[in-house]
Formats: sequence, C-alpha cells, structure tokens
Amino acid sequence: MISPGAPIPRGSKPPVIFLNGYQNTCPVQFSDTFGIADQVLQSNGQVSLFFNSCSLPQTASIEDLGAAFGTFLAGLRYQDGQAVDEVDIVAHSMGGLVLRSYLSGKQNTAGVFQPPAVTHIRRAVFLATPHFGSGVAIVFGIPTTQVQELASGSRFLFDLATWNQGADDLRGVDAVAAVGNGGIGFGLGTMPGFDDGVVALTSGSLRFYLPGRTQVVPFCHVNGGGLVTLAGLCPAEAHGIANIQSATQDAARIMVSFFNGTDEWKSVGTPAENDRFLSVDGGLIVAARSASDTSLPLTSVTAGMLGSSKTLNLSSAGDIGYTDLFPAGVVTLSAVSGAATATTTVTLTAGGTEPYTVKPGPFVVRVLPAAANIFPLSLAPGMFVSVYGTNLAATTAQAAALPLPPQLSDAQVLLNGSPLGLNYASGIQINAVLPDTTSGLQQLMLRNSSGSHTINVLIEAAVPTIFTQDSSGSGPAAARNALDNGVITPAHPLHGGDYVELFATGLGATTLKDGLAYAIQQPTVSIGGQNCPVSFAGRAPGFVGVDQINCQVPGGIASNSAAPVVIVSGNRTSNTATLAVQ
Repeated sequence: MISPGAPIPRGSKPPVIFLNGYQNTCPVQFSDTFGIADQVLQSNGQVSLFFNSCSLPQTASIEDLGAAFGTFLAGLRYQDGQAVDEVDIVAHSMGGLVLRSYLSGKQNTAGVFQPPAVTHIRRAVFLATPHFGSGVAIVFGIPTTQVQELASGSRFLFDLATWNQGADDLRGVDAVAAVGNGGIGFGLGTMPGFDDGVVALTSGSLRFYLPGRTQVVPFCHVNGGGLVTLAGLCPAEAHGIANIQSATQDAARIMVSFFNGTDEWKSVGTPAENDRFLSVDGGLIVAARSASDTSLPLTSVTAGMLGSSKTLNLSSAGDIGYTDLFPAGVVTLSAVSGAATATTTVTLTAGGTEPYTVKPGPFVVRVLPAAANIFPLSLAPGMFVSVYGTNLAATTAQAAALPLPPQLSDAQVLLNGSPLGLNYASGIQINAVLPDTTSGLQQLMLRNSSGSHTINVLIEAAVPTIFTQDSSGSGPAAARNALDNGVITPAHPLHGGDYVELFATGLGATTLKDGLAYAIQQPTVSIGGQNCPVSFAGRAPGFVGVDQINCQVPGGIASNSAAPVVIVSGNRTSNTATLAVQ
C-alpha cells in the first residue's frame, strides 16, 4: 500500500486504486473494507493505493467524490517524477458510483456532465456496486446527499445511466462485476438469493454495459452480525464480498485474473446468464418526457407483458419509476402524468437493469458512425453519422412515402443549436455530417413538427470506422487498388507493394496542405496483423464526411481472401473489416 502523496514505484503492471463505499462513521481504514487485498496484489506484482470516501466530509455528494477522485488520480507520480498514465480500479459499493461519476464528469447540477478528455483507467472490478440503487438506502438510510443518491430510483442514478446517448458505456473501460446473492431477503422484502442484503442482483449487474461481464458469488454486501443480521439483511456468519482474507477468495481470484488478462474470473461463481434470476429477469428504471422534451412528474408507471402488468415504485421526488425484478421480454411501459398518458414498447433484456424514457413525438435512440456500430459510444469531428430512432421525420400528404428526401423532411438535426446538413431522412434514420471543429460532450437535438428530443453525444479526437462493401460494418472493406481504381475482391486481390485506398469516417479534424485535408491525428493501419505504412490519411477528395487512407500493402502476408484490416488512431480502434490479399 502506497501512502497518500508518496511516489509510486514503476512495475510491469499498472498500480491499483481501491475505492470504498458509503461510511456511516469516519475515519475508516483500508482493511475495514478490503481486508488484505493489497497483499494479494503485491504478490501479483501490483502496488495499491486507497481513495477513501472519508477523505471528504460526509455532507459531500457522490459527484464531489468523483471530482476529488479525478484530482487524486491527476496527482499520482512515479518515483522518477513522471505522471501515472494508467491505473486499474477495485471499487466496492458506492465506490463504483464514484468511479462512474468521474468517468462521466457528472456535476452536482442535474443532467450536467464534464467528462475528462482522457480517463487514465485501464480495467475496473466492481464489487457489489448499486448501479441502480438500493432499497436499504430508502428504508434504513440517513437523509444525507449520498444516501439520497444511493436510493433506488434517484435522479442521480437515472442521469448517470443515461448521460451519453441515453446510456453509460463506462467510456470503454474494460470492466467486470461481482455481485453477491447471500442475502436473507427480509431486509429488501425480496427473496433469498436475489440480493446481497443491500443490493439486488439486477442493480449490481453490468448488463447495461456489456453482456458476459457479471459473476454471481455467494457473499453478502458486508460481513454478517450486529445490525446487518438484526435487520434481516444477511446471516450472522455471512462474509462481505470485498473483505478479502486470502488469495483464494472469489473477489481476489476475479481481481487477479482480470488484471492479468486471463479468463479464470469467468469460472468464479456463476455467470449472470446462468443465474436463476438474472437468466430470465431484468430491472426497469423509467422517466417520462413530453413531446417537446420537458421532464414530466409521474402519477404512475406500469409495465405490462402478456396480459399482466406491474405498477412500478415511484421515487421520493415522483419523477422516476423503478423495479428490480421483472420478466425479460417485450414490455409495454405506460407513464401517467396528471391527465396525460404516454406509452412505449421496449424489449427488456435479462441480466440487469435498463433505463427507459417514455416520450411521444421524436425519440433519438442512438447516433452512430454511418460506417459501423462501434464501441464505445463516441463520435469524431467531421464524422458522417446516422441518427436512429422513432418518429424522426414526419410525412406529409404531398410526400407520404419514406424515406423522404431531406429537403422534403420537416426534421432538423442541431448540434449545440447549429443545424447540420442532412443527406438522408426517414422516420427511423437520418444521416448527417458533424462539423470539423467540435469536441467534448455536446447536445444533439432532433426537432420536427411533432416535437423534439435532445441527447448528449461525446465527441473525441478520432473514432476511426471503416466502411464495408455491404454497409454492415464487417466483411469486405470499401477499398480499391490505387493503381487501377479496381474494388478489392477475391477476384481482384491486393499484392505486396500495392497501394490500397481504404475508405472510412471518423479520422477527426483536418488541416489543409497542398490542397488536401490531412487528419491532424494521423492513424495507423494493419492488414493481416502487419503494419501498412500510411502515405495519406484525411478527407476523401470530393466527399463530405468520408475519409480516405492510402497505405502500401506489406509483403509477406499469407494469401487470404479475408485478411483483417484495422485502423487505430490515438486510443481508439476501428471495426475489423477484411481485404483480399494474394
């Protein structure tokens, strides 16, 4: 364990920062939550640091803790004086929300975010984090800001889950979660095996981020005994999920395996997909907005399926409906606000909680690179994008057929109030090009005669995305041989020494030189795992929003009708397409 402010020795693996959860009383020590986890990591060749939630007054919000964590991270230095550029994270309970608040740059004002340009996080292990809240915070909590934010259905949790295009992708940080099922079931009014005494499985799951990233283990939120047992949360002999006492404990094995890049963690406990609850059930957290995109107070929210329905719980503020347990499948959500009722049909995926907004009028689901659906949810300056959703472009009596030519559509797409040029418009998709000079978190509005919808979009320096010949985002790349302009196919393959013209979008901002728009951040290209030296990368001459990369095919690539081709720019990697090479 490295003392606060002390220089950090360099090693072959990143240092690990531990974040603890909510504390009723301060001060607390590392071992109070994490036991000997630092010693386990020392044996794994990693040094440990501790960001203590007690480092700020208990009146601090989770947003305040997230900002303080960012300051803590920025101040880390190696013994040679160089800044620590990458760390791994272990977060217990509320500590995971502190991490997510930092990654999103969440501010104390509701709905406001200032995400850091670079996260400096490589991998993260979440231990019993209440991503969608805890009923215990409602029943037993002290009325502090942190407890109110931890309560199921809080506006803080809904905002955090929807900050980037109505979702949270953790900025692409590689992450796994361990959730416990050792709760008795009395404290949360549920059933044995559905929670860890404090956090329901659906709340602790990372299904909102990615499938296959959640393991269920037979632990409680904290050690049993005392008030934990008297309140009916966990048995007296229960062990806390993060209180590591040996390298063979489940959380220790998951932590070490994941940080080492092995798959052993997948065999610890039970995958969420095989759990008796998470394999068939999910959770819901629901807000409602008007056609003009104003937040609506809720009278009630019901979820219906196959002729049956369930009335969701309402938050104390009356603006969020929620439940931890609902059968997965096609669900009709009905939100009542005063005399008005709005409905929408969604598909709830088993394995975790999903956030939904019930809204009439236009609704934007995603804004993706037009070339492919890539992860994480980031865009780039000058990128050709596709806006997907419902009721995007209204029809008229004169032009009732879809798709509508953009000039006949009543839809506008605006980025921070400035309209974008459209080249395609229909009820479910609109294509546009982002301006060349934009970055950070921006507001994108879709507006038409039936209303409007605004979402946040995160614009990074570059997000390379390869166009493919069938527009699927995979398979043969949209590319041609620079010598004869022939499209690359198995019948017309590339050879070592040829120059290939590869078409993409998302190379980012450009600078003019010799009449060409060169990407300021130059990418690299690999074909069949070998470097393809780039001679030009920038805007394709004569095309708006389309990028072109010219590179010389390396010799020695084995004949392959589908050699993988990948673009890397900065810390972002493109989708994988293929090129025929002989």
